[in-house]
Amino acid sequence: MYDISKMTCGVIALMFSANLFAADLASDTVDVQHVMDAYHEAVVNHDGARMIDLFLPQASLWLNVLSDEAYAAARLKSPDAAKVRHATVAAFANLVSTTRSNFNPTHTQLHVDSDGTIAAVYFDFVFWVDGKAQNHGSEAWQLVKGSDGWRIAAITYSSNGAPK
Repeated sequence: MYDISKMTCGVIALMFSANLFAADLASDTVDVQHVMDAYHEAVVNHDGARMIDLFLPQASLWLNVLSDEAYAAARLKSPDAAKVRHATVAAFANLVSTTRSNFNPTHTQLHVDSDGTIAAVYFDFVFWVDGKAQNHGSEAWQLVKGSDGWRIAAITYSSNGAPK
């Protein structure tokens, strides 16, 4: 026999947590800086699902472009190495969710251009793994403001390897 009071409490708790998630997502996407902060927090906290929610599901391009120096080093290891590498948000979200390493992407020299409907963000980054800088370069994000707030449409970044 089912305990109706326990079921009712469970349904109420589920509805409350769904509302909290919606509220968190709404606050994550209120403006471009909130999206960037939410992205950073999701990566640091290994929350790939939250990170994916910051992207447009139908238009998420992820490009990694090796600097000339990084490309030359990659070709020494593998002659058929690509200079421009396409990845997916889902693949990075999976890495974020499953890694045991501590990730900390930092960004400086932030420039945001927006007309209130679309935005372009450009900044320098250092990607830290377990307290060590593993990659650095520049990053460009394209964002759009839909009916449910700001979402990332594309990320393109240069890879220069670990800073010297």
